[in-house]
This record gives sequence, C-alpha cells and structure tokens, in this order.
Amino acid sequence: MTAMHTPLTSPANPTHDRQIAVWLFVCCLMVYSMVILGGVTRLTGSGLSMVEWDPIFGILPPLDEASWNTTFDLYKQSPEYQKINVGMDLDGFKSIYWFEYSHRVLGRSIGTMFLLPFLFFLAKRQIRRPLVPKLVGMFVLGGLQGVLGWYMVKSGLVDNPHVSQYRLTAHLGLAILIYAYMFHVALGLWFGEGARIPVSQWLRRSITLLSGLALVTILSGGFVAGLKAGHAYNTFPLMDGHWVPEVIFMQQPLWRNFFENIATVQFDHRVLAILVFIGVCALWLGTLGSQLNVQIRMGLHALMAAAVLQVTLGISTLLLHVPVALAATHQAGALLLFSVLLFVSQRAVHE
Repeated sequence: MTAMHTPLTSPANPTHDRQIAVWLFVCCLMVYSMVILGGVTRLTGSGLSMVEWDPIFGILPPLDEASWNTTFDLYKQSPEYQKINVGMDLDGFKSIYWFEYSHRVLGRSIGTMFLLPFLFFLAKRQIRRPLVPKLVGMFVLGGLQGVLGWYMVKSGLVDNPHVSQYRLTAHLGLAILIYAYMFHVALGLWFGEGARIPVSQWLRRSITLLSGLALVTILSGGFVAGLKAGHAYNTFPLMDGHWVPEVIFMQQPLWRNFFENIATVQFDHRVLAILVFIGVCALWLGTLGSQLNVQIRMGLHALMAAAVLQVTLGISTLLLHVPVALAATHQAGALLLFSVLLFVSQRAVHE
C-alpha cells in the first residue's frame, strides 16, 4: 500500500490569506522601523561602534562594567576612534553603541518574526502553492540584507573611517525593495487579487512613473546621508546664493559628481523631490473631477497630504541643519509617501 503524502500548501482560502496578510503587514511595520532606526544610527554616527558581530550567538550586549570596558577597548583599536572620536569616554561610547546594537537586534528579530510564522502556516497547510516561492524569496532577500549590512559596515572599519555612500545606498535600496515586495503581496492577500480596481491608462501610468521617481528620490537621499551633504548649503531654494551651485561639475570624470560631489548630490535630491511633489500635485488636481473608486480616491488624497508633509519636513530639516529627530521623521515621511504610492499602484489595474 502506497503511503499518502499530505501537501504543504492549500487551495485559496480568504481567511487564511488574510491571516497571512496580517503577519506580512506586521513584518512590513518592523522593516519600516528598521529603515528609520538605520537612519538614526547614521545620523548619530553610531554605525561603526560595533567592530565585532556574531550573527548567531551575539545577541547579548555587555552586561557588566568589565564587559563594557572590553568592548570599548576593541572600539579604541578602530580607525573611527583613533581619527574621529579620540578621547571619547565610556559613557559616550555607550550612547552610540546602543543605536547600532538595537539596529542589528531588530534585524535579527525581523528574521525570526518572518521565519517562525512562515513555518507555522506551512505546517498548517494554510499557504497557497503560488505564494510559497514569494515568501521564500522574501526570506532570502532578508538574509542578503544582513550580509550587505555587514559589507557596508566593513567599508568604514579601514584607514578612512567613513561608510561608503555606495554601500549605504545599496543597503537602503534593498531594504526598500524588501518592504515594497512584502507590502504588495500583503495587500493582494488582504483584498484578494481579483478585487483590483480598473482605472484609466493615464492614471495607471502616472502612478507607476511617480512610484519610480519616488524610489529614485529615496535612493538619492541615501547618497545625501552617506556624504552628510545635508550639513552643507543650508538655505532654500538657493544654494550658496545660486539656483545651481557653481561647483556642481567640478569633479572628473563627470559621472563622479552625481555620487561623490556634495553640492551635486544635494542639488539632485532637491530637484527630484520637487519633481515628485509637482507630479503628485498634478495627479491630484487632474483627478479631482473624475469618478474614481473610493479606495483610489482616498489613496490620492493621502498621497497629496503625504507629499505636502514630506516637502515641509525636507525643507525644515535642511534649514535647521539636520537635527536628528527631524531628519529621522523626514526619512519616515519618504517611506510613508512611497507606501501610499504602493497602495494605489497595487489596487489600480488598467481597465
């Protein structure tokens, strides 16, 4: 008699789909928090405070004075301490250590929060077969993100104790990719793929274009953060008294200016942000008289509000010389605006 093998997947079940969607939304919230905490870690100069990291067993921080002194002694051997933070005392070290430690532990917590429910849903046969490779892909991307994070940190544990803006932006970009993919899948499970809303080709293309432009703007913000370009040219709309800074193409070859020239990087971020804002305003005004589904209509209203908030936060952050709390809120606002675009994009389908 041949043994029967019970499949690990199930046919479509709206109840199970919504349970999985809730789990993915929770993971999205954790990734969202991870991005913001990563920004704070960068803003406070904390990212190079942990010169060693055991990805399996290194969950516990220093628990006594002797452990703290040992950890601090390791940091004293790093280029950042010797060239930037020389003379820092133990209390100062603790203040930067906790940000980086929290960032790494939250990353591990996201992995655990993803893996254990995934195995539970799989064991309960509540995951539809087409969904399994998507979830496995998310987990693999999360693992790659951890590797990329350490690769980024290693770029600052050298003679020049500054994290590469290229690696930092790649780390940010992969986090956004994971968030967007997870959020898109969760929305599909919550509402049901068959319940997407027909819209005009113009509206659908506009949302797609704005989503791409918003993503590029966020990535340009990674270069701003990597070069600390927000601490220069703290006026708006002019930069050093000019609409276009005179030194915008001072480096050779030309392409380096877009990634390594502080003036060019900040200028590009300004221009991209303004283009996103203009695009959102045009889309919102252009659809005011249209007959739209309530979800799309509310999404566009939320998009307009998020754009106004984000521009206000961006200009304020610049004029006030990048205070940590305001800069972190600006980063949160960017991901909020992108999330609204993802929502409208997922719900709308070309009729």
